[in-house]
Amino acid sequence: MATTSNMFLYSLTIQPPTNISQALLGQFSGTKEQQIITASGSRLTLLQPDPRQGKVNTILSHDIFGIIRAISSFRLAGSHKDYIILATDSGRIAIIEYLPKTNKFSRIHLETFGKSGVRRVIPGQYLAADPRGRACLIASVEKNKLVYVLNRNAQAELTISSPLEAHKHGVLVLSLVALDVGYANPVFAALEIDYSEADQDPTGQARDEAETQLVYYELDLGLNHVVRKWSDTVDPTSSLLFQVPGGNDGPSGVLVCGEESVTYRHSNQEAFRVPVPRRRGATEDPQRKRVIVAGVMHKLKGSAGAFFFLLQSEDGDLFKVTLDMVEDSDGNPTGEVKRIKIKYFDTIPVASSLCILKSGFLFAASEFGNHHFYQFEKLGDDDEEIEFSSDDFPADPKAPYDPVYFHPRPLENLALVESIDSMNPQVDSKVANLTGDDAPQIYTVCGNGARSTFRMLKHGLEVSEIVASELPGTPSAVWTTKLTKYDEFDAYIVLSFTNATLVLRIGETVEEVSDSGFLTAVPTLAVQQLGEEGLIQVHPKGIRHIVRGRVNEWPSPQHRSIVAATANESQVVIALSSGEIVYFEMDSDGSLAEYDEKKEMSGTVTCLSLGKVPEGLKRSSFLAVGCDDCTVRILSLDPESTLDMKSIQALTAAPSALSIMAMEDSSGGTTLYLHIGLHSGVYLRTVLDEVTGELTDTRQKFLGPKPTKLFQVLVQNQPCVLALSSRPWLGYVDPLTKGFMMTPLSYAELEYGWNFSSEQCLEGMVGIHANFLRIFTIEKLGDNLIQKSIPLSYTPKRLVKHPEQPYFYTIESDNNTLPAELRAQLLAQPNAVNGDAKMLPPEDFGYPRARGRWSSCISVIDPVSEEPAVLNRIELDGNEAAVSVAVVSFASQEGESFLVVGTGKDMVLSPRQFSEGYIHVYRFHEDGRDLEFIHKTKVEEPPMALLAFQGRLLAGLGKTLRIYDLGLRQLLRKAQADVAQNVIVSLQTQGSRIIVGDVQQGVTYVVYKQESNRLLPFANDVINRWTTCTAMMDYESVAGGDKFGNVWILRCPEKASAEADEPGSEVHLIHGRDYLHGAPNRLNLMVHFYTQDIPTSICKTNLVVGGQDVLLWTGIQGTIGVLVPFVSREDVDFFQNLENHMRSEDPPLAGRDHLIYRGYYVPVKGVIDGDLCERFSLLPNDKKQMIAGELDRSVREIERKLSVCFHVPHCTDGGKS
Repeated sequence: MATTSNMFLYSLTIQPPTNISQALLGQFSGTKEQQIITASGSRLTLLQPDPRQGKVNTILSHDIFGIIRAISSFRLAGSHKDYIILATDSGRIAIIEYLPKTNKFSRIHLETFGKSGVRRVIPGQYLAADPRGRACLIASVEKNKLVYVLNRNAQAELTISSPLEAHKHGVLVLSLVALDVGYANPVFAALEIDYSEADQDPTGQARDEAETQLVYYELDLGLNHVVRKWSDTVDPTSSLLFQVPGGNDGPSGVLVCGEESVTYRHSNQEAFRVPVPRRRGATEDPQRKRVIVAGVMHKLKGSAGAFFFLLQSEDGDLFKVTLDMVEDSDGNPTGEVKRIKIKYFDTIPVASSLCILKSGFLFAASEFGNHHFYQFEKLGDDDEEIEFSSDDFPADPKAPYDPVYFHPRPLENLALVESIDSMNPQVDSKVANLTGDDAPQIYTVCGNGARSTFRMLKHGLEVSEIVASELPGTPSAVWTTKLTKYDEFDAYIVLSFTNATLVLRIGETVEEVSDSGFLTAVPTLAVQQLGEEGLIQVHPKGIRHIVRGRVNEWPSPQHRSIVAATANESQVVIALSSGEIVYFEMDSDGSLAEYDEKKEMSGTVTCLSLGKVPEGLKRSSFLAVGCDDCTVRILSLDPESTLDMKSIQALTAAPSALSIMAMEDSSGGTTLYLHIGLHSGVYLRTVLDEVTGELTDTRQKFLGPKPTKLFQVLVQNQPCVLALSSRPWLGYVDPLTKGFMMTPLSYAELEYGWNFSSEQCLEGMVGIHANFLRIFTIEKLGDNLIQKSIPLSYTPKRLVKHPEQPYFYTIESDNNTLPAELRAQLLAQPNAVNGDAKMLPPEDFGYPRARGRWSSCISVIDPVSEEPAVLNRIELDGNEAAVSVAVVSFASQEGESFLVVGTGKDMVLSPRQFSEGYIHVYRFHEDGRDLEFIHKTKVEEPPMALLAFQGRLLAGLGKTLRIYDLGLRQLLRKAQADVAQNVIVSLQTQGSRIIVGDVQQGVTYVVYKQESNRLLPFANDVINRWTTCTAMMDYESVAGGDKFGNVWILRCPEKASAEADEPGSEVHLIHGRDYLHGAPNRLNLMVHFYTQDIPTSICKTNLVVGGQDVLLWTGIQGTIGVLVPFVSREDVDFFQNLENHMRSEDPPLAGRDHLIYRGYYVPVKGVIDGDLCERFSLLPNDKKQMIAGELDRSVREIERKLSVCFHVPHCTDGGKS
């Protein structure tokens, strides 16, 4: 890294990309359970579908720091485990396996074959593995194909051969699959176009006549070389191949999918073709042809030759395709195809990958929006859908035929079981605190078409409430207890009031118990199930021990009462008002024995904690005592040194709660921790040495202004700490990263809490607040961003917030979509063409398509009311589409704010065309809940960027920057200048300075001179940046993102900045010499980092109350990332060294060089990759020790540094306390 930068940032991913480019099904653990591997950006994720609960759980997510181009799986003959082949931008083929014991991906082979990067002649775009696991073929878009033979050696280890070439010059590959040929020589099928003649023909005739070929490549295992075995011409529109089962299961061959055609092809069989059915409906174009975009083949158990395909068109319609085979005299299929049949199955969102599980589920990785997990209700064999057969259609793609139609309908064969949140594509976002929480929320718009959503993202864990019931009074504490050691579920809920105790029995209903043995006329301090069949109740006047109905009472000494108590299965400790500690231990006969001596403490005891008895031991060795002199003392409970002080820790405030707990640590073992809650609302976690009782490695987090109370609870069978302050928090070990997290719960405030387990609710919690008793559960620990969605009408383009009210305004537009008024006209026609006149719900079936048409609207959204919803919608007519939006307060209207929307009419995206542009102005009504149209102004180009500027409107119209003021009938032009090279796409401002982002030429700094009413560019970029978003960090610096996935920060030289702002400097700027056809000055690059997602919005914000400012950016694939500034140079040096060690000790899985990856287009500058540093906690212990030794630190110090330095609450791995 170039250390010359004086700005350093730490890059962290809050939410990894959520789009799935490919999904694979296999048995990656070596068991019979099927799992799904998904590729999202640079992440490889292992999902475990749970058929019993109908859920999909994430087991492992691994960042490979490279672009995943293709993935495939294979299984060696006789093995039970599937391996994964990765084709990435590293120029290497990687074979990895999943190790279930350590929950990690392990690389077995890494073979270099070409240059790094995504290039058209470097293999990696296509990948296919032989179904019998004997070979794989990796191909580039153009020319090159390599075949690797996969085998076992004498030690039964997987081996990979040198590559065998199957190159052919001048050939483009469209699709590639491996044929199922049983155990004959492996064969691969490719769809190819030969462009060598078109390359030499200037007339373009050869290009139009170029044929699409289906080519078979055979790997001769005997001779160890690849031959081009067979080729034939197919439909010129063909784009996709699907493997047909072979061997004993079917006829082998492929399905070739083209524009409105599905053809069965094989080298030794006839071709059979069926058309893709078109939709019927009044709003559907009867001439529009459909294309198959995704599909999956599934073999049915039991009979040979029983298999079917589900193929999906670009509308989302699923079609079931089956092959009929010729049968012999015994009725068995012979392997010769007789016909191919197609019928409508169901409609689901368009998928990039489909996976059918043996358990009867379908996983659909959606191209846009949430991914879906469906259950098969039936296979569509007995419905009334018309089945179309190849007997009625010619095999020749050029021969005429009558198109076939079907009626789309709601789901019949599939039932949606779970929807998995995905924010792809994410178009814009804003950060604001509208709910009054202690951390702001991220508001974002994402999705496509009618499945678009406005989402509120909030840091926290989702809570499911089971019961909320009113109590007769206001309790101060609550416990649950079992009756005996061997009970599976809790039997009693015990509630303590100021002068009474209420005991409730847990059963079908919850009812009061009168014969529990508990003293009900006093408040309770602690409840515990003791020994085999005993119960303990500690109250201010004594201890009540109940065994099989018999009650033993230990009264407190005269004139002293019990002020604090703690207990476990065999020990009880109480603190008296005189400051004395009394210790009891259970004898072998089940009775409680008091230890002879009492331990006097220097102050009043505020809280106590005993850990649970470790397995195999008789007692817990330590007692933690918190006193009002702001200390915590650790006392020994060993028989030789009972109540001797082992260690002491001073605190910043009096402790209000303590909890000794053993929790899993990042090394895979368990560590004993003391959790401390203070009266000031601070929570501390410190390591308690299991031998010496020393307290080390303290970490803290502020939870809220109220005193913190702590309770040990179980979530997903792991011990967690429930911390209650002004809001509830949960401390737990993250299932994926194994780091400790302290995350708020999305739930009401609680005064007291405890574990709860019953037949109806196996793992829950019980809590009290005011006079309500609440029982709730926490379902997922892995996901600490809560999403709330509001459906939108069309694809969102921009998002703005009302200046005072908590309302948002989105502009939405969809291309090639039938607008609302035309849809209504077509449906109203009495002689509706092409079928019936009913409109299907667009969120499931999409909007009807219409070439060259735009559907567009403006929505008013209320995200924070009880029922978040779209309050109002204004449809735009006249084939206009909204492209930009801003809230502008016009000085000429006494500072009143207006909503200004820029539109384009008859726009064509590529090549860029339009007939005209408009700027609409709307007035806010009802505090912003409604909009009133004022007027629209015609402009020469669609305004791609709008911004409020000094009480007027700033608009970017193509190359021109223009200032408008509000008139009675239209906007009035005040000033303008040509400041950009191509098209202005973003505007930012501070004072009289304007930052202009050009679609292709980076950013230009412009100054507005009021005296002469001129806009003057004075500094621009040194390289072309395809700008997507910008944000001013300070008066001199701007952060931005570009279309190639980079985030950068540019700064204006101080001298140029000062000169531009000087009064009268316009003369100098007007007559100043242009430098290389640009502005007189150049901007300096401060920071550059490759993110592998296209940034769509970037803003400077803080995510913690009183925290430092960070740069938050969102990417189109659903990524949310932050760049946190370093405060000290010492930290920079430490993290640079750690990053360098991580690069060598934990190299990227697919063989990409990390430094080159992060500097894909421009060398990385001023940024340390936090995602790589955070992987430190996942390293094996020996590597951790080695790196710690090199850095001259302990492992704990490094982990503490990683968790404390970058305190970002939303973070997936940060935000640890």
